[in-house]
Amino acid sequence: MIPVLGALGGCGLLLIVSPLLWPRRAERKRARSGERVAERLARAGLPAVAPGLFVTVSVLLSLAAAAVAYAATSLAPVALLALVVAGLAPWSAAGWRARARRRAVRGLWPEVVDHLLGAIRAGRPLPDAIAGLGVHGPGPLRDGFQVFERRWRETGTVGVALDAAKAHFADPTADRLLEVLRMARQVGGTELPAILRDLAVSLRQDVALRAEAEARQSWVTSAGKLGLAAPWLVLLLLATRPEAAAAYGTPAGTVLILAAAGVTGVAYRVMLALGRLPEDRRWFT
Repeated sequence: MIPVLGALGGCGLLLIVSPLLWPRRAERKRARSGERVAERLARAGLPAVAPGLFVTVSVLLSLAAAAVAYAATSLAPVALLALVVAGLAPWSAAGWRARARRRAVRGLWPEVVDHLLGAIRAGRPLPDAIAGLGVHGPGPLRDGFQVFERRWRETGTVGVALDAAKAHFADPTADRLLEVLRMARQVGGTELPAILRDLAVSLRQDVALRAEAEARQSWVTSAGKLGLAAPWLVLLLLATRPEAAAAYGTPAGTVLILAAAGVTGVAYRVMLALGRLPEDRRWFT
């Protein structure tokens, strides 16, 4: 009886202490997940979309896709696959949009450096030169420099405005450029024009090399994605027939579908890992 009472007392103490321990860990985990979603949305050019709304839409889309797949085929494995694929579709779409936006914006940063260099040579103060990019800079990048100007006017501090612009762009190249400007603002000196010229040359070389490599590998990855998707399109067409649905509805058919899905997923990830060019990381966040 005494061991039982001791065990109950220990469980009671654990339940009393648990609200002080696990919720904090769960809150930190949710915060990190929310930061990942928010950063991905910012990279995709959707900073106004709330992470909670994005997750909610993903869940609703996955449930709707699973319901439609089950109503069309009456196969639980197909509905499960539709649930997973539709749930990951918004995340993948945000990644595709972010990569497309990064490719489009990457070629504009040398022009930004040229504008800055011209403004500095004309004798404009550095904050005014940066704020002027919100009007005279490349169109897709003007919003970020307008954010800089608003924060600069509100706070009167260039460092806070640079941080706001970095958070808006969420781009490694923007981080490099803005940190160079921050250092020039804090340290001073006459070497900023030479540094900007070298940075513009480096950015143009990187854009040219990446464009050539992506052009050569794009047709290979497109063919690979088509080869992975074709068998599943055939499965969906076959599953609409009653005799095929009955065959795939057996335990052996379920194992076959799930095993094929696992192999397809691994092959897709391996193909992306082998074919994707390394991206610059954000070291100055």
